Amino acid sequence: MSKVTSTMPEKLLAFLRQGAPVLLATYGEDGWPSIVMTWAAARDDRTVRFGVDTGSATEANILREGKATLQVIGPDNILFLIKGTVRKVKDQIEAAPFPIGMAEMSVTEVKDQSWPGVVVAPLTYQWEGEQREAMAAMEQAVLAELREWEP
Repeated sequence: MSKVTSTMPEKLLAFLRQGAPVLLATYGEDGWPSIVMTWAAARDDRTVRFGVDTGSATEANILREGKATLQVIGPDNILFLIKGTVRKVKDQIEAAPFPIGMAEMSVTEVKDQSWPGVVVAPLTYQWEGEQREAMAAMEQAVLAELREWEP
């Protein structure tokens, strides 16, 4: 049975304080879900920041609905669904060389989806080619900005 709480448990909070790739779900005007991969970082047990592509349907959904869901898949059987209200807090993540803004979620519900005896593979970006090191460094800079930016 999945446990539902209103704050992130320590295991999830410790993982997201570092920042990680997550799946971001929103609802379109047509009522269908939209799911994209992005980066997220926890500020505290009730606040998560994440990237949102500028001008995207996802951004429009967040601005219209003011809510979203994050699916977190990490090491050591970290498998959580986080729901909350969302607002855009920054138009451009400065560490990113492409148009991506920052949104902030106020957590309303956290659901532990892990199963005893099952281990999930962490969600990661696998950078390839000549730009591998540069892209990995950019990813770490984006995660740092998500964690540390102050309005």
